[in-house]
Amino acid sequence: FWLKCVLLGALFGRRVMAQYGKPEYWEERYTRDPDPFDWYQRWAGLKDVLQEFIQPNFSILNVGCGNSKLSEEMYEEGYHEIENIDISQVCIQAMREKYNDKPGMNYQQMDCRELKYPDGTFNAVLDKGTIDSILCGEGSTHNAQKTFSEISRVLKPNGVYVAISHGAPSYRLTYLQRPEYGWSVKIQQVQKPMMGMTASLAPDDKDNVHYIYICTKGQGAEGEKKE
Repeated sequence: FWLKCVLLGALFGRRVMAQYGKPEYWEERYTRDPDPFDWYQRWAGLKDVLQEFIQPNFSILNVGCGNSKLSEEMYEEGYHEIENIDISQVCIQAMREKYNDKPGMNYQQMDCRELKYPDGTFNAVLDKGTIDSILCGEGSTHNAQKTFSEISRVLKPNGVYVAISHGAPSYRLTYLQRPEYGWSVKIQQVQKPMMGMTASLAPDDKDNVHYIYICTKGQGAEGEKKE
């Protein structure tokens, strides 16, 4: 019986995770539950790492922003040029209304596989759990590659793509180190926050850290781990 429960739990977890790759899941979720919600980490848990690579005067794109408070918390610390995009129109409309008093904080409904920005627009692209969601869905490898290609395209030379992920390097570097993106990849880790403060996209996520992949646009290189 115990083994059956474990197997059913694992199967249910995979089914739930598969929903994360579907746009209609997020539209329904944000309609049902409009309250602010953060996957993985809040700004307080990330700032010591991110401030090393993302300056307040940078133009920043936050992909898959959801209704997270990350951009708000960054704005309060002097980051005043943040474009936020999400696949969900319901979410974007709510966030536009919430932050319409903050100049430079913009929200647009957009698919990160087909960004509507010119080449070389941003100094930095932030991704907190978005690529993890994409990798949960159907056609995950193809969709991840399209997303990374678009992110690389809209980054300025020497721009940085920062992905906060539950995926370990043995899984993520296969995607990030493709030569066509031209990224050099560094990895840092942050401790997971206390239970209940944030959520994970993976129900069987047992590691006690989140990984931060810092991908600098330039000459591609082998990933190195920075403690």
